[in-house]
Amino acid sequence: MSYELYYWTGLQGRGEFVRLCLEDAGAPYIDVAREKGDDAMMSWLNGDHEGALPFAPPFLKSGRLVIAQVANILQYLGPRHDLVPASESKRLYAHQLELTITDLVAEVHDTHHPVATGLYYEDQKAEAKRRAKDFRENRIPKFLGYFETVVERGGGNYPLREHSYVDLSLFQILAGLDYAFPKAMKKLSPEIPLLRGLAKRVAARPNVAAYLASERRVPFNETGIFRHYPELDG
Repeated sequence: MSYELYYWTGLQGRGEFVRLCLEDAGAPYIDVAREKGDDAMMSWLNGDHEGALPFAPPFLKSGRLVIAQVANILQYLGPRHDLVPASESKRLYAHQLELTITDLVAEVHDTHHPVATGLYYEDQKAEAKRRAKDFRENRIPKFLGYFETVVERGGGNYPLREHSYVDLSLFQILAGLDYAFPKAMKKLSPEIPLLRGLAKRVAARPNVAAYLASERRVPFNETGIFRHYPELDG
């Protein structure tokens, strides 16, 4: 069965967390908007189809199922592609960690859009600079310090003691933060050696490595969640 992934064209965004899972699993999927344009998913968002109604992309179509929200999609894909342990406690823990990653992603977005999503970055640069300073100095260390401890408690290699979709999401978090806040991340790197090791292991996985080297991996840019504005990096 081939999945259908719906997300905006031209950027990684939240859809990339799902793509990494599908690519790592070697699961066949169609990146619908990339093949047919963004209008191809608007009928779903406009409620022209029966069943579950997504609020926003990404969402995944699997047979008759339509599943939205990154953590929800990964919770669905994980057991089907051996990307989460079998025990209920570990699956709940994986979902908890993914929801925490979702919180971090939202805070990343708010560094460049702290006032309103509907405004351009240029309309809120002063507020963004203030928000980004707090994010660099307080929130990045708090989140990554937490995940460093999670990996340590998982045995030093993986949060769940074996490879899971959480590893893929943490890889994407580090890659995105390295792009958006290179100076801050360089300063923090000595404090997160386990996360750095995890990211290297993920990048070396055959399917992930092939994906990262392919044209399917859209480069980071200033239309996505992770944006590099030098003035926000201190």
